[in-house]
Amino acid sequence: MGGGTVSWRRRPGPGLARLWGLCCLVLGCWRGALGCPSSCRCSSWRIWCAEPVPGISSFPVPQRSAEGDNVTEIYIANQQKLESINDNEVGFYIGLKNLTVVNSGLRFVSRQAFAKNVNLQYINLSRNKLSSLSKKPFRHLGLSDLILVDNPFKCSCEIMWIKKFQETKFYTETQDLYCLDDNNKRTALMDMKVPNCDLPSANLSNYNITVVEGKSITLYCDTSGGPPPNVSWVLTNLVSNHESDTSKNPASLTIKNVSSMDSGLWISCVAENIVGEDQASAELTVFFAPNITFIESPTPDHHWCIPFTVKGNPKPTLQWFYEGAILNESEYICTKIHVINQSEYHGCLQLDNPTHLNNGAYTLLAKNEYGEDEKRVDAHFMSVPGDGSGPIVDPDVYEYETTPNDLGDTTNNSNQITSTDVSNKENEDSITVYVVVGIAALVCTGLVIMLIILKFGRHSKFGMKVHGEVKGVGLVDQIWLSLQDCDNEEQVMVTVNNDVHNNSTASDNNRLGFVLFHKIPLDG
Repeated sequence: MGGGTVSWRRRPGPGLARLWGLCCLVLGCWRGALGCPSSCRCSSWRIWCAEPVPGISSFPVPQRSAEGDNVTEIYIANQQKLESINDNEVGFYIGLKNLTVVNSGLRFVSRQAFAKNVNLQYINLSRNKLSSLSKKPFRHLGLSDLILVDNPFKCSCEIMWIKKFQETKFYTETQDLYCLDDNNKRTALMDMKVPNCDLPSANLSNYNITVVEGKSITLYCDTSGGPPPNVSWVLTNLVSNHESDTSKNPASLTIKNVSSMDSGLWISCVAENIVGEDQASAELTVFFAPNITFIESPTPDHHWCIPFTVKGNPKPTLQWFYEGAILNESEYICTKIHVINQSEYHGCLQLDNPTHLNNGAYTLLAKNEYGEDEKRVDAHFMSVPGDGSGPIVDPDVYEYETTPNDLGDTTNNSNQITSTDVSNKENEDSITVYVVVGIAALVCTGLVIMLIILKFGRHSKFGMKVHGEVKGVGLVDQIWLSLQDCDNEEQVMVTVNNDVHNNSTASDNNRLGFVLFHKIPLDG
């Protein structure tokens, strides 16, 4: 060791070394997965490219499209070799919200550059070399900020849309934007005046398009603007045959043999020039006769349901028939419409606890001023009790039985027994049984009491002597009561004289009801 000095350097421990290696591995994986250039730093949610050397010459894209879905922010600065943002470059980052490209060599932005980036909210393209910029890349975006300061814009119609945005106070703060005229004089964008440079406008000849199915209709679109705008028709999902002429002003669109399938579609006329665009739209309404496109045998749900689908415009009226007679709807049998889609109605005939009385043929009639349609379906809810054809399905469920009145006057009800009649008859029988059982119980109780009295009365301590005369009830002549002290206890003896008047009858004797006896103290 001698007199030399020794410097000690602390080496990372094995745990710290592993952690550092893991971090490098993860960063290396992300760099490789996203195709991260050497001048950039990449993570799962952010790409940051700010190193001028060696720099990038094209917009960074991932090796596989799915690997950029979670990236929400891209920051690019000091990249003088980056001159353009082309189609299908930014589109790999569908979750992108913030895009910054500043202090770089950017000269061109493709019109489809942000077609897939519907989540973009913030774009900063400041301090680049943009001399013109079309509105088309930004028109579908709900941007909160679009910053374009310090770009050498040329005073032209192509950047007039930026001035219009400034005039409508689209931004929270007005930007100091300038452009260079033909003499390279720097002019504030708000003061820029370019002849024959106006936003286009589009107007339809009819904004309430109605037509009967099978007929034809022609629509006109009048446009203006400078330079003269290009006109196009937007006919999404139009089924009917059609032809258009956009070479003239107004442009025309003819729809031939209009189909009911096109009812409710929107037709748009779009006018576009380098300043911007305008659009006019109208809804197509097609009147047509009803068409029952679907009907099916009943299915059990919370209620039984005969499902159906009817198309028609105007809305058709619906009438059900049971076995050829009009079905009178009630709270137990009624039509329910569950979903309405344009001129299409989805619903069902709802039946609460139907029985075998509801079995049969059901016919749906749909009708409006342009025609009608009908469809029939056979329904079987349960077997007739006792016919041997099969068991009744869930008999305990059917607490309510639909009466024939709900089904229209299709049968003679004079000899028909309804569920209410059966229920009342059963209730009466039950009451009769209860009364008979109660009387029998009382009689049995009385007999038991009498037997007890007869058994123990023979050995009673009470004697009976004639002591006084009391009048009875009915035709009883005399009732004699005698009280005698026996073993220091009160005794009561009742003697009924069996002698009756000569003019009394057997029926009179039977009138003897109850005799009220008062216990008299032995001491008088």
